Amino acid sequence: MESRINDAIPAKFVMISGSEDKQTSADVYNVGSFQLPDPAGKAGGACTSTLLKVLHDNGNRPMSWIDLLHKMRDVLRQKGYDQIPQLSSSRMIDVSHKFEIVPTETIERNGARRAILIGINYQGQKGQLSGCHNDANNIKNYLINNQGFQERDMLILMDDGSHHQPTRANIMNAFDRIVQ
Repeated sequence: MESRINDAIPAKFVMISGSEDKQTSADVYNVGSFQLPDPAGKAGGACTSTLLKVLHDNGNRPMSWIDLLHKMRDVLRQKGYDQIPQLSSSRMIDVSHKFEIVPTETIERNGARRAILIGINYQGQKGQLSGCHNDANNIKNYLINNQGFQERDMLILMDDGSHHQPTRANIMNAFDRIVQ
């Protein structure tokens, strides 16, 4: 079974999403309340703002995946959000192991740092959001300033007219490209 998974998904992908499937994500209209360094714009997502707050507050101290999720849940609860961040992965992971944005073995093996950043505000549509582009830019800045990424290491998909559009086809192509 594991070899079939490895053949179908040739890389380890990990995703932290902002809520359970039955929940909706929440916009934060002033991310300044999360005390983030130089946020890109005022609006943002509660989960992204919380993730960045936890990472900045933690500094370079080691933390496990489960510690990260617990800290995120605590911050969200303290700020009045009922979202429950979720962890998904293309491979089995031990949540008690060290949280790493780029696994050490990946850097040692080939030095690769890669990221796909997707910001969809659904501009001009019913239910338009206002902070998804800011979230993608805030994560981009964190990766560059704190994780050793170069902008060329990232593929950014946004419905802002300046980046590649976040269509299903472009998202799937981005996942294909990131594993090369």
